Amino acid sequence: MQARNARVIRNGQEIDVPIQEVQIGDVILVRPGEKIPVDGEVVEGASNVDEAMVTGESLPVKKQPGDEVIGATINKTGSFKFRATRVGKDTFLSQIVKMVQQAQGSKAPIQRLADQVTGWFVPVVIAIAIAAFVIWFNVMGNLTLALITTVGVLIIACPCALGLATPTSVMVGTGKGAENGILIKGAESLELAHKIQTIVLDKTGTLTQGKPTVTDFVTVNGTANSNELKLLQLAASVERNSEHPLAEAVVRYAQSQQVELTEAKKFEAIAGSGVQGIVSDHLVQIGTQRWMEELDINIRTLPERKASLEAAGKTAILIAVDGKIQGLMGIADALKPSSVEVVRTLQKLGLEVVMLTGDNRKTAEAIASEVGIRRVFAEVRPDQKASQIQALQGEGKIVAMVGDGINDAPALAQANVGIAIGTGTDVAIAASDITLISGDLQGIITAIELSRATMRNIRQNLFFAFIYNVAGIPIAAGVLFPIFGWLLNPIIAGGAMAFSSVSVVTNALRLRNFHPKSI
Repeated sequence: MQARNARVIRNGQEIDVPIQEVQIGDVILVRPGEKIPVDGEVVEGASNVDEAMVTGESLPVKKQPGDEVIGATINKTGSFKFRATRVGKDTFLSQIVKMVQQAQGSKAPIQRLADQVTGWFVPVVIAIAIAAFVIWFNVMGNLTLALITTVGVLIIACPCALGLATPTSVMVGTGKGAENGILIKGAESLELAHKIQTIVLDKTGTLTQGKPTVTDFVTVNGTANSNELKLLQLAASVERNSEHPLAEAVVRYAQSQQVELTEAKKFEAIAGSGVQGIVSDHLVQIGTQRWMEELDINIRTLPERKASLEAAGKTAILIAVDGKIQGLMGIADALKPSSVEVVRTLQKLGLEVVMLTGDNRKTAEAIASEVGIRRVFAEVRPDQKASQIQALQGEGKIVAMVGDGINDAPALAQANVGIAIGTGTDVAIAASDITLISGDLQGIITAIELSRATMRNIRQNLFFAFIYNVAGIPIAAGVLFPIFGWLLNPIIAGGAMAFSSVSVVTNALRLRNFHPKSI
């Protein structure tokens, strides 16, 4: 799937080098119709890139300076230059290959049953073969009959059918998942997904697009003036040091107002609360009402406006300078187009859908109402998210957590099945069991459907294997000979033994016909 060569610009000249020789920091030129050699960031030019191979996204994605590109995807219309950021085994494609290989080599819990049976299988079959020889030799006095039944039992017995039943289905299932933009890290995750009873969804970046926008900016004075622009400069200068989506919204808003940002000293991010730093000798603190109250900052000047923003489903963040409240920002994050339908479909599948967020309760409940979620955990700090998952598990439920941020990682690890949004942070992806590469929530439904299809296929395989051996071994041992005079020819027994393995593998390959249902 990878490109074989890359057109690298070195010393002002374009040279073609094997992909193995590309180094981090190299600037690479990609022309229309070419595969992108490695992962990187666009530095010049613009184009539309077909990322269907990796994300499953059917429409080409527009790329311009600052956007990330993924190795092995196909450039469609324009020409651009990008700087290599990941090469070799660190590329996104290589990580996908590694994860799929690990998943296909892992064992599902249901395979323990087959392993236990297989462990007893050989000694039991040998015992039956010896018993058949002894009984027929002593009863009939016929050495030929005794040998035929003994050999027939040894030939028709097929432990390989039991051994193949689970791993063949797992291999096809995980491969089919990757084909649909779903990376499943292990067979246990694939099996557990069909047992999920409660699914917990993070709000920002999961239900919403994760690209919030500042819609309201209110100062204590209430009117737009130079003081307002000064406050915006102080806030944005601190926020540009944070990776949080809300911080990015503040910075974008400041830039749209042509506000020049300055350096923030002693920057500190307080997880689940806010950020602070010193700008132009002023201590600037931006965050939640709870945090402001913990800092003993009086917030009584803006309560009504804050309440109205939260009632509209917006996140309100407070701005304090030198220990005094100075302003308030309302930030809205649009829902993903598929969020409402995905939640509805999950509920139709019999799952309890819960929303978990660090946002304030009014905003959380407004968003939850919009998507149809009835149970909400709001104002939850990052270190408390895992505890909330644990509490749900304490109710006897098998819980899945869907998230994308660093603060979701503990909850993803705590959940029975952690599902990370592939467009989120590397930490969240590392802590999860399943990754949705494209970030489309439809992948949650596809993962559950795939799990159910795979488990159904495994059970069919185990049924075929068990029934074959349960029926075949007694017939080979001659139980029908006294009644009907039937004996199993060893040649037929050999063919039947081979057919049992073929039937299991063929049934597993039917999973290749799996197609996710569109919502």
